[in-house]
Amino acid sequence: MQIQELLSQGGSRRSLAEALLCRLQEMRSEIFINAERTMDAWRDCVTRPDFMPSAENLALYLALRNIDLTQEQKALSALGLSSLGRSESHVQATLQAVISLLEDMLGEGITDAAIDNRLTMPRRQIEARRDEIFGIDPRGNTTRIQVTLPSEAAKDPKLVADLVHAGASSVRINCAHDNREAWGKMVSHTRAAAGEAGRKIAIMMDLAGPKVRIATLHAPKSVLAREKKKKLKKLAKEGIDPAFSFGLLLPGDHIILSERLEHDGPYLSATLSHPQLLDQLKPDAMVWIDDGKIGARVESVSERRAQLEICRVPVKGARLRPEKGVNLPGTAINIPALCSSDMDALDFAIGHADIIGFSFVQTTADIRDLQREIAKRLPEGAKAPALVLKIETDLALHNLPRLIVQAGGIMPVAVMIARGDLAVELGLERLSEIQEEILWLCEAAQVPVIWATQVLEGLAKRGFASRAETTDAAMSQRAECVMLNKGPHAVEAVAFLAQILRRMDRHQMKKTPRLAPLRAWRDPKGI
Repeated sequence: MQIQELLSQGGSRRSLAEALLCRLQEMRSEIFINAERTMDAWRDCVTRPDFMPSAENLALYLALRNIDLTQEQKALSALGLSSLGRSESHVQATLQAVISLLEDMLGEGITDAAIDNRLTMPRRQIEARRDEIFGIDPRGNTTRIQVTLPSEAAKDPKLVADLVHAGASSVRINCAHDNREAWGKMVSHTRAAAGEAGRKIAIMMDLAGPKVRIATLHAPKSVLAREKKKKLKKLAKEGIDPAFSFGLLLPGDHIILSERLEHDGPYLSATLSHPQLLDQLKPDAMVWIDDGKIGARVESVSERRAQLEICRVPVKGARLRPEKGVNLPGTAINIPALCSSDMDALDFAIGHADIIGFSFVQTTADIRDLQREIAKRLPEGAKAPALVLKIETDLALHNLPRLIVQAGGIMPVAVMIARGDLAVELGLERLSEIQEEILWLCEAAQVPVIWATQVLEGLAKRGFASRAETTDAAMSQRAECVMLNKGPHAVEAVAFLAQILRRMDRHQMKKTPRLAPLRAWRDPKGI
């Protein structure tokens, strides 16, 4: 009988074990064949011997997850065995352990076989890579905290020291801001704080990448007239120069994206930092601006020009301003991941940074380009920095297994779940699912993960954390590192996050619940 029939009709345990054993043995052979095909394409990318087992396990995991295992999981649980649901970092060992237990149940196995250390070694490998890249947590938490340094950190060494004392084990310098002089002071202050704390504080320099942005704006007289009549006083009160903020956009309004500003049209006109992308737009495609605050549908396209209708904005509308980011989900964005400013930042980062953050990485060619640029600048015999792959686009997500192998095969690597851009690219509904899938995939590849974007943002910026933010921070404990953004209350946010991570460590380790004593119900008899 098939497994599903045995489950639904209440077959015997022996019959179920026999059907499961046969199925898992067949499945194991299928997985190994498909994983070997994947490794044939990957093997030449891996020059670090200690990363080869990680790549092999990732190939096995991808082969395993191409199979629908829901019926097998029900049957395994019915027999009191592992359901394979926590096999990410040790696929082969988990499959073999379950098969061996089934053989034991049927009297075909050797009951005194040694425990396979492949079930525990991968977790220790991930932890070692976490510590190598992000340093040691002063309180012994399993998840590290990385905090973005504000511009003020260049002038205020006490701020950096306070962040470290609060619990940060890594700092992030955003190369899209400030300059070499400021970066140098931030690095110096961080090294000094690390010396005082007696532990390594990893410095990540985050390359800005070719972020697609609104470049310039022009508002026709009709828009300016409406501004002057309705909003000029409010703009002045907010301290906003109308010359740099045109048009309160509402649903049904139109804007023009073009290679050159249109000065005689009826609509707000804007140019992009990468005008060649206008050729990739198609009618009915969505364009999102300012981290998704403004959503517009493409009505019509011509050469280097698109007319858009505003369809999604906050209730009170939204303003279009220069330098705001633009996302084009579903549109092929074929632009190099490294730009000239990144090269300049890389000149400084090599020799100063422990980690390089790679923004807008999408293909293995992007990684090879960066690896070549790092090699050019790296002194002979010097240790290469670790590489953090920031997953921000649909294409990067699709290519993620290959990106990990290309990067990790040569240098230490971690993956950042850049949830802000991903939410715009994929939609919030898909993000809630995909952030879990990235965690699983990276555990299979045995590489650390950074949980990023808006973690405790209300606390860091305004001094108050919402319930939703606190829950999100608790969920972040399953990653190896959490990134906090800058804000006037960043020190408080680091300390608060460290407490949350410590509490969650009692109860969770990746996908595995820890059955620590429940403190809330020590006396079940009550009063």
